[in-house]
Amino acid sequence: MNTLRVGLTGGVGSGKSTIAEALRGLGAAIIDADAVVRELTGPGGSAVAALRREFGPEAIGDDGGLDRARMRVRAFQGGEERRRLEAIVHPLVRQESERLAHAVSSNAAYVVFVVPLLVESGDWRRRVHRVLVVDCTENTQLERVMRRPGLDEGTARAILAAQCCRSERLAAADDVIFNEAPLHLVEPRVRQLHAHYLTLARDARRLGSV
Repeated sequence: MNTLRVGLTGGVGSGKSTIAEALRGLGAAIIDADAVVRELTGPGGSAVAALRREFGPEAIGDDGGLDRARMRVRAFQGGEERRRLEAIVHPLVRQESERLAHAVSSNAAYVVFVVPLLVESGDWRRRVHRVLVVDCTENTQLERVMRRPGLDEGTARAILAAQCCRSERLAAADDVIFNEAPLHLVEPRVRQLHAHYLTLARDARRLGSV
């Protein structure tokens, strides 16, 4: 790992994408695991054939990609189905994320991997130098998730329950952004962390320790 790698994570509804976009605007290279998942499971994606074999043709939508709404309900109502889904998708996500990181690393001071289940996955924790947790209260998470189309309160609570608890994420963090306030009040903390990561990346490269 020759480039500083930051793993950005947080519970659903915490605002990971918002913080990642703010860091992108400051010059960080961003690799979003959810975007990689959408590519892999979309029409023509490399995970579709395996998903069809594992879950049947009803798991595939009319467009030829994974029926994400149907699979979301199945995955979060049954732990075993979620594990089967993750066993197919997660290795492919890691492989594609590494390919993207290699492609951008020569032009970026540091790379941010946006990974919702980073803390739950010991593998991801070993692949980054620092963990940045975007944090907010569970009530705020629930309110934000329920604003998304197609998600009722029961499904939203099931998604929250399937992730590790807030205290576990905070215990794994090297850095934290508390994302309850409007973005303009959070941005100073984002800029502070960006400056810190630039310093870490510069010092590490000089010493040859990254």
